[in-house]
Amino acid sequence: MSSQATTQPQPGRYLAYAWRSLLVSIWFAILTFPIIVIRANTITGTITWRWHNIGWIVGGTFVGSWIWRYFLERKRAGAEATMGPLRQRLAAARAVVTQAARRPAVARGGIAALLLLVVAFPFVGGMYQTNIMTTALLYVVLGLGLNIIIGLGGMLHIGYIAFYALGAYSYALLNLHFGLNFWLALPVGALVGGLFSLAIGIPVLRLRGDYLAIVTLAFAEITRLVLENWSSLTFGTAGIRNIPRPAIAGIRLTLPQTTTFVYFIMILMVVLTIFVVNRLENSRIGRQFVAMKEDFIACQAMGVNIARTKLAALGLGGMWAGLAGVVFAARTTFINPASFTVWESIIVLCTVVLGGMGSIPGVITGALVLILVPEYLRAFAQFRMLLFGAVLVTMMVFRPGGLIQKRRRAYTISAQEKQVAAEIGDPGIQG
Repeated sequence: MSSQATTQPQPGRYLAYAWRSLLVSIWFAILTFPIIVIRANTITGTITWRWHNIGWIVGGTFVGSWIWRYFLERKRAGAEATMGPLRQRLAAARAVVTQAARRPAVARGGIAALLLLVVAFPFVGGMYQTNIMTTALLYVVLGLGLNIIIGLGGMLHIGYIAFYALGAYSYALLNLHFGLNFWLALPVGALVGGLFSLAIGIPVLRLRGDYLAIVTLAFAEITRLVLENWSSLTFGTAGIRNIPRPAIAGIRLTLPQTTTFVYFIMILMVVLTIFVVNRLENSRIGRQFVAMKEDFIACQAMGVNIARTKLAALGLGGMWAGLAGVVFAARTTFINPASFTVWESIIVLCTVVLGGMGSIPGVITGALVLILVPEYLRAFAQFRMLLFGAVLVTMMVFRPGGLIQKRRRAYTISAQEKQVAAEIGDPGIQG
């Protein structure tokens, strides 16, 4: 009881929070005064004074700053002590939900409901909503592919979008010159992405951390510049048009039907990616990835071939980027270097970091949040990125592990196993 009392914020600190927040709000109002209050009309030569905005700015900044300081202090004081009752209730509710989800009938019902929702979405939501969801699913595949490199392998990669571009251009050029269709281009794009990822991985095997990030960032920019300036092959900034969409042999699809068809292709690709990444994580090479991420020196001392492990992670991650690039080119029917800027790499990286590195549900959630939230905040177009940035900063401060953090596997010994160990006299298990 005494430890909880000492870690709780003292009542006198509330006044300190209020005083500091008031100073911040006043200072912020002074800084933003020319923008918020004064509106100059250059056509009529008049100035409009919007004094009521001062109240909104001071009040909103005061409340936001006070709440921020209060929760930041609680975080510093120790979450276990300050939020004990709440955490206990959440843990109890989570246990009830988990226990209910483990029942076969409930699990089957949940899977059936999810399957029904996925199948019915393009027919209920319409073409616009289906396009948005297809884009989100595309970033889910990209995020899960980058998760192999960063979340499992622990290699900071900022040039991931380069392999995405190479996959897209491989389909566009092969179709333009040799008439290769979408279905044959899928494995070719994956192969191109994986090979180029291996090619950039060989020279940087000895690099780690920030140095690796700088090299991969440079590779992404070099790739974009090559695509932009090699006009005889890539058509430069004009791009490549009239790329065929995915089709079914003997069936002519309209644009809405093609949109729905691409949506279901992405659903299958997401399911395949989740299956492969999950199996990879639980495999021998996946455990080598995790060991290399956790302790590079110890992993090397245990006999793991670091060079081969790094190249495997880079190659596998690049394959999924190339695969997604083929779908992107077929979906948009037009590509140019402007579609593959470094900003796209940063968005994919944010899906992994925001969702939770190494966590498959986290990466899926992060991709859906990063893509769907800005689309549905178009009504607040002027403040959309401001709100989006505030959410990201809040997440990084109060939940740095991501929305759904990766949980380490824990092995527990049951009472029956302890009893058997006591009978056979195994002191390791008994302890």
